[in-house]
Amino acid sequence: MSEPTGLRDRKKERTRDAIGDAAVALFLERGFDGVSVNEIAAAAEVSKPTLFRYFPSKEDLVLHRFADHQGEAARVVRDRAPDAGPVTALHRHFRAGLDRFDPVTGLNDHPEVVAFHRLVFATPSLAARLTQYQLEDEEALADALGDGIQARLRAAQVLAVQRVLARTNWQKIADGRTAVDVHPEAVADADVAFEQLG
Repeated sequence: MSEPTGLRDRKKERTRDAIGDAAVALFLERGFDGVSVNEIAAAAEVSKPTLFRYFPSKEDLVLHRFADHQGEAARVVRDRAPDAGPVTALHRHFRAGLDRFDPVTGLNDHPEVVAFHRLVFATPSLAARLTQYQLEDEEALADALGDGIQARLRAAQVLAVQRVLARTNWQKIADGRTAVDVHPEAVADADVAFEQLG
């Protein structure tokens, strides 16, 4: 008798999480280039082919943590309230992320989050793969904003603003400040940036 789909899916999710967590722990300890895929598979107690079924590349073992946010800007625009323009909805969403110290905003001082961002920013192959994720997000956002060059330009501007804001917040925290201390500046920076977009 076959397992219920829900149980099978939960098992797959646990396996994926175990592989990803093992990979990130090893990368944070020894650096991205200092860890082999074989070592990650052994730490997660899976075979190498199983690992690659869940993560097509070594870079994806790190960047899967961004997957929850893939296409997020486009979803915010599509699901916005009827009285809110796209930039207003994106501004509110980013501000809400700051208020909950969402790591994607750069405003999170948990040591593992700070180290994770340092790993991504300091590893050229990870930074390049992250750029690919961002380009995919840009295309999705442009589609949500409409047709033509105006939508593409607006999508690129919005995502560039979010990237700069997040990197600025992370740098302040990496320099030793707390997320709570940086929060008012992060909010003010976001307000100025999104006002310029508007």
